Amino acid sequence: MAAIFAFPTTIVFASGSVGELRGRLAALGATRPLVVTDPGFCATRAFDAARAVLPDGCVIFSDVQGNPTEANAEAAATAFREQRCDGIVGLGGGSALDVAKIIRLRAKLPHWSFRDAIPVDEVIDELAPFIAIPTTAGTGSEVGRSSVLTIDGHKRVIFHPSLLADAVLLDPVLTVELPPKLTAATGADALTHCIESFASPVFHPLCDGIALEGVRLIARALPRAVEEPGDLDARGTMLVAATMGGIAFQKDLGAAHSLAHPLSALCGLHHGLANALVLPAVMRFNARRKPELYYRVGLAMGKLDTVAGVTGLLREIGIVPGLRAAGVRDDQLEALADQAFADACHLTNPVPVTRDDLLQLYREAM
Repeated sequence: MAAIFAFPTTIVFASGSVGELRGRLAALGATRPLVVTDPGFCATRAFDAARAVLPDGCVIFSDVQGNPTEANAEAAATAFREQRCDGIVGLGGGSALDVAKIIRLRAKLPHWSFRDAIPVDEVIDELAPFIAIPTTAGTGSEVGRSSVLTIDGHKRVIFHPSLLADAVLLDPVLTVELPPKLTAATGADALTHCIESFASPVFHPLCDGIALEGVRLIARALPRAVEEPGDLDARGTMLVAATMGGIAFQKDLGAAHSLAHPLSALCGLHHGLANALVLPAVMRFNARRKPELYYRVGLAMGKLDTVAGVTGLLREIGIVPGLRAAGVRDDQLEALADQAFADACHLTNPVPVTRDDLLQLYREAM
C-alpha cells in the first residue's frame, strides 16, 4: 500500500485575524488585489472592517450568485485582467471563494475554458497570490483544491492542486452577522463533509481523524452558533470544523453530494441545505448494508444511534426535513437522478449505488 498525504496550507485562526490581510498581501507581492465577495456580505459591518485593512488600490468584485455560474467566473476574470490586478482575495462564503480561486487559472491560461479539464499532473507555476477569508462556516473551500461552477444547468467540479490558497485567515468576528438559517445550512454542509469523507473507503487515516474531530466539534458548537449568533467561541469552533471538513474531503465524498449537486443546479437549493435534506436517507441506505459504518461517528457525537443523532441535530438547528417542503417537485426526480448518477462523488460512496438507487433516495428524502 502506498499513499501521499499533504496538508500544506497556512491557516491563521484568531478573532481579528483579518487585520493581518494587508501585511500578508504585501509579503506575497500583491498591492492591487481583486477582492471577490458577494452582495450579501458587502452589506455587513464585517465587510466594512475587512475593507478597512485592504490596500488602497484594491478592486471589489461582488457579482457572485449563491450557486456560482460560469458567467460569474468569466466576469471576475475580466475584472482581474482589465483592472490590472496582481493578487486575489476571496472574502465570503464558498461561492465567492470558488470564483476567487478559479480565476487564477484563467489569468495564467487566458485561452483555457472553464469547461475543459486540466490534467492534475500538469505543473502550473506562478499563479497570482491568493488569500482566502471565509465568512461562513460550511464549505471548507478555503482549503480546497477545486471550484464548483454551474455550467449549462450542471454542477461542474474543476480540480487542480495549484488552486490551494497561499494563506487562509479564519476570523470568527466576520461570521457573527450570518443569519440563523444560513448558519444552520452552512454548518450542515460542514457536517456532511466530515461524515461522508470518514465513510468513504479511500485510504486516508489522517483525514479520518480530522473528520471525526470535525464531527465532534460541530455537534457541540453548531446549535450554539445558531441560537446565539454573537457567541464567538461557537463561531470560531465552527470555522475550524468547517476547515477540517474541507481538508478531510480531499479523501473524497459520497452519494449525499451526488444527490445535492443537482438539487442546487436544477432546483436552486442552497448546497448545505441540499446536503442536510438527503444525508439521513443516504446514511440509512449505507448503514443497512454496512451496520458498523457510522459507529465511530456516533461516538464522536455522543450518540448510540448515529443516524438518529444526525437527524436530531438537523432538527435542533431548525432544518425541516423533506425535499418537498423545500420546493422540489416529484416531476423533477427523474432529471435529478440522471444528474446525480453522472456526478462522480457517489463513486466513493461506501456502498455502490445505481441510478435507480439514487432515484429511490430522492423519493425517500421527499
